[in-house]
Amino acid sequence: MNKAKRKAIIAGNWKMNNTPAQTTALINEMKPLVADADCEVVLCVPFVDIPAAVEAAKGSNIKIGAENVHFKDSGAFTGEVSADMLNELGVEYVVIGHSERRTYFGETDQTVNLRTLKALEKGLKPIVCVGETLEQRELGYTETLLKFQTKMALTNVTAEQLKNVVIAYEPVWAIGTGVTATADQADEGNGFVRAAIAEAYGDDAAQGVTIQYGGSMNAGNADELTSKENVDGGLIGGASLKAHDFSVIVKAASK
Repeated sequence: MNKAKRKAIIAGNWKMNNTPAQTTALINEMKPLVADADCEVVLCVPFVDIPAAVEAAKGSNIKIGAENVHFKDSGAFTGEVSADMLNELGVEYVVIGHSERRTYFGETDQTVNLRTLKALEKGLKPIVCVGETLEQRELGYTETLLKFQTKMALTNVTAEQLKNVVIAYEPVWAIGTGVTATADQADEGNGFVRAAIAEAYGDDAAQGVTIQYGGSMNAGNADELTSKENVDGGLIGGASLKAHDFSVIVKAASK
């Protein structure tokens, strides 16, 4: 991390876990554990948990995010949620293009871009996910793919809007598998993303963008991962469902 140039952010991605009552209990348990964090602390929760999460986080340093947003303001999009809906609930961040959305729900680089543009238009801070599969890595396409996905996601995003964008490098082969990229692999992947931003916006702009690592970061490896130059925090899955583990990761990013 380089906190002199960019913000460190630890964001929990709860996925499809926790009822509203469980949300309240977990956030209340987390609040004192992360109160002294020297990084941004975000919890991205299921849509039905957002009101409970916002209420539980009031008065604390925890920001609340959503796990998806649609690119239209309204319409016949059953099961989707608009940016205006999220804004009214008090959401600040939104995860866009997570590999599970791409794999199971048909997200494409184009829809990721449209959702990113809509989030920025409405004042939400997108956490845009990019990453390669194991097959793509083994074929040597990691750099090419990460640069392509990053540039596609940022199409028509202005330099001013870029200041509110977070990118999460999440190697698909390391999500929910217990397999973690080495710290050097994470740093390399994040570096490819930063290089793509530099090619599009210039090096100064790229140095200001927070790039998280999002592949099975946990309490045991957070220190090593966040010690790397290009790893500006993490998008945390399973470990964000355990107050103590999440707080350990936040402490690592607070150093």
